[in-house]
Amino acid sequence: MATEEKTVQVKALAEKLLESEPQYFLVRVNVRPINNISVYVDGDEGVTIEKCVKLNRALYKEIVEQDICKDGEFGLEVSSPGIDEPLLLQRQFIKNIGRVVELEMKDGRELEGKLLAADEKGVEVDEEKGKGKKLEAIKHFLLFDDIKTTTVKIVF
Repeated sequence: MATEEKTVQVKALAEKLLESEPQYFLVRVNVRPINNISVYVDGDEGVTIEKCVKLNRALYKEIVEQDICKDGEFGLEVSSPGIDEPLLLQRQFIKNIGRVVELEMKDGRELEGKLLAADEKGVEVDEEKGKGKKLEAIKHFLLFDDIKTTTVKIVF
């Protein structure tokens, strides 16, 4: 079975397993040619290690039962996307409202600011320029179609 076909099938299985718990959502599935499968899940309030373990066991069983891979002939990792992973879904943007994000635009511009809002079209970001008395807040509404990547900036 081709890697792309396995990815589609594993994605469908993971989404089905998450249907009964709408607070969780599938971010992405990655299947490597050597049958290492990575499944990234997030939640509106985050996702616990216990939830990842539970989903891993259920998904492993389904992958074997659906004959996508043979028992013992694949590796499966279920985790939340790391803080350094780019935001991909609208739900991830909504979850991170109020946090500082770094955006790389498709035209090469880079922008950093507080994420104020997100909807199906794009995001609103408050960028601060200057310092002291010359500090200026500039609000930007950016369309998802114009954004290359968005990551949450870790601020201490």
